[in-house]
Amino acid sequence: MPSPRILLFGSSNTDLVIVCERLPEPGETLLGGTFQRSAGGKGANQAVAAARAGARVVFVGARGNDDFGTVAAAGLRREKIDIRHFKVHKGVSSGIAMILLGGKSRENLIAVARSANDLLSAASVQAVHAEFPRSDVIVTQLEIPMSTVKKAAELAHQARKPFVLNPAPARPLPKSLLRLVHTVTPNEHEAAILTGERSPEHAGEKLLEAGCRNAVITLGARGAMLVNASGITRFPAPKVKPVDTVGAGDCFTGWLATGIAEGLTMHAAVTRAVRAAGIAITRAGAQDAMPRRQEVS
Repeated sequence: MPSPRILLFGSSNTDLVIVCERLPEPGETLLGGTFQRSAGGKGANQAVAAARAGARVVFVGARGNDDFGTVAAAGLRREKIDIRHFKVHKGVSSGIAMILLGGKSRENLIAVARSANDLLSAASVQAVHAEFPRSDVIVTQLEIPMSTVKKAAELAHQARKPFVLNPAPARPLPKSLLRLVHTVTPNEHEAAILTGERSPEHAGEKLLEAGCRNAVITLGARGAMLVNASGITRFPAPKVKPVDTVGAGDCFTGWLATGIAEGLTMHAAVTRAVRAAGIAITRAGAQDAMPRRQEVS
């Protein structure tokens, strides 16, 4: 069978990471952390995850005419991702994310600067409208303008293609958008912001009531939960020693989207995505940590 085709609109960032003994309190300075630079951005991370899962990925994004953008593009190209629509904008910075990792569980704090990612517009989506009928699944996140996300959802609906939304960073979303969503993939915190419900079960039900066909809520070390018309299904996570949780949710979304594009059942697609994310957190970095298809049995 030919590889599934994923059209992905999203952000590209360079992650500047400091690993601390623990996360600092507000106003506190911690010394002694180690520093690393790695490729990131929720869109680019998910593109790499899907490509390593076996999908043919077309990445639509925006970058500056700087070293960060050049290196990011080269990294995606090495993954055999189609970056013809990863456009350069002069006079603006490529995406940058500052990340703190701390504690045994490697929890994280992340801040993302304004950048070329904010220039990925609804017009950018319209410009690649011919890609929609050729794609099996359309994917976006919320590190790009909301108007861009809405346009991608509308064109996916018109082309009758599944639209997968990773609602991060979380913000309340209009029902007009949620009605176009095939699968939404928040974590617990994001699900609570979307719905006002602290219980993942109730949050998932609220997302279905809003119009999503499937709500897949990631639960960290407890795995994931699928809420759809068939009910609520829980998927335990493999027991591993975490090294770096940055990018785990992106790994999950990329693998889940690939499973949907392949025509797997939601149960099978979520099961495989949980396994892939479990591997990713045992490695440092975001894109570098994404497992390849042969590693995920």
